[in-house]
Amino acid sequence: MDINNIRSQFPILERQVSGRPLVYLDNTATSQTPMMVVDEIARCYTHCKANVHRGVHTLSQEATDLQEATREKVRAYINADSIQEVIFTRGTTEAINLVAATYGRSFKDGDEIILTVMEHHANIVPWQLAIGDKQVKINVVGLNDRGELDIDQYKSYFNAHTVFAAFCHVSNVLGTVNPVKEMIAYAHEHGARVLIDGAQASPHLAIDVRDLDCDFYVFSSHKMYGPTGVGVLYGKRELLEQMPPYQGGGEMIKHVTMEKTTYADLPFKFEAGTPDFVDIAAFSKAIDFIQSIGIETIARHEEDLLHYATEQLLRIPGLRIYGTSEHKSAVISFLVGDIHPYDIGMLLDKLGVAVRTGHHCAQPLMDYYDIPGTVRASFAVYNTRQEVDAFIAALQRILPMLG
Repeated sequence: MDINNIRSQFPILERQVSGRPLVYLDNTATSQTPMMVVDEIARCYTHCKANVHRGVHTLSQEATDLQEATREKVRAYINADSIQEVIFTRGTTEAINLVAATYGRSFKDGDEIILTVMEHHANIVPWQLAIGDKQVKINVVGLNDRGELDIDQYKSYFNAHTVFAAFCHVSNVLGTVNPVKEMIAYAHEHGARVLIDGAQASPHLAIDVRDLDCDFYVFSSHKMYGPTGVGVLYGKRELLEQMPPYQGGGEMIKHVTMEKTTYADLPFKFEAGTPDFVDIAAFSKAIDFIQSIGIETIARHEEDLLHYATEQLLRIPGLRIYGTSEHKSAVISFLVGDIHPYDIGMLLDKLGVAVRTGHHCAQPLMDYYDIPGTVRASFAVYNTRQEVDAFIAALQRILPMLG
C-alpha cells in the first residue's frame, strides 16, 4: 500500500494545528475526505445540479442517473439482493429511527426486545421512543472483562415474547467486533427480527448482508471517507414492503387526492422530499476510493496501527485500555490514573493531536464501567506509525503536567 499516495489525496492532512502537523485520530467520529469525493461534489454543483426523479430535462436526468448509480454501487458493496432494499437516509441515526418508527409500530404490550450495553445512543433512544407508553421490556446484554458481549446472557433473554434485537457490529468505544452472524442466527431461530448498526464496521470490514442474513443493516457515508448527511438503510424487501412510510411528501407517492394517498414502490416509499442527491452521487466516489485500495488491505493496515499503538500505550504507568478483545477494530479508548479525559484531549490538541474525549454517545457503557468518559484514538487508512509515535510522544509530554 502506497501510504504517501493515499495521504496526498487528503489535503487536510497537510495543515497544522497550534503550529504542529495535524495528527488526526478521531476517525471513529468521522473520517476525512479524499479529493476525488470533493471534486465530484463540485462537479455536480457546477454541471448537473437539478432535482432528481422529477424532470424530463437533461440536468435532472443526469442527476437522477448519478444517484441511482450510487444506489447500485451500495447494493453491490453490501451484497444486497436488490436496489429496492437500499434506502438513502441522512445517516445511521435516521436509518435506525426509520425502522424504530415504522417496524416498531408492531410492538405491543408484553413484547420484549434486546439491546446491548455497548450501544451508541442512536441505537437506544429510537427504541425507547418506539415503545412509548407500551409495556415492552428492554433486555440489556452486558460484557465480560475484555469488553465482549456476554453471549450466554444474550441467548438467555430469548423467549416466546422476544420480537426484536438491535446491536452494533463494532463498538464505537471498545472497538469490539461482535459475532453478529451467530447472534442473528440465534435470534431468527426464536422468531425475532434483527437490526445491525454497522456505522463502525462499514469502513473497516467487508459487509455481506445476505451472508449475515440480517433483517436491517445501517451505516453512514461520512465514516467511509464520504460526504456528511448521507446514510444507508438496508432492509429485507418483504419487511420494507410491510412497513408504513416514515415521512410523507414528494417522491414517496404514487397518487394523491385530498381523501387518500397511495405510496410509491420501494425504495422511494421511504425517501420523501428532495434527497441530498449531490452528496449521494459523491458517496459513490468514496466507495471507489475504498475499493481501489481494498477493504482487506485497509483492515490489515489499521490492525497494524492498532497493535503498534496498543503496545506503546501499555508501557505508560497508570494507563488502562477499555476493550481488549482479540477481535477488535482500530479503536483505543483509555484513561490514565485519575486524570479527566477532557484534560488529556485539550492538551493533546495543543500539540496537534486530535482525539475524541467524553462518553462518545455511549453513556450506559460509561455507567457500566463507572467512569465519566475516556480518551479515544481511532485510526484510518491514511494514518501512519509515525503519527502513532507523535501521539505517544505528545501524551508522554503532557501527562506529567496533569499529575
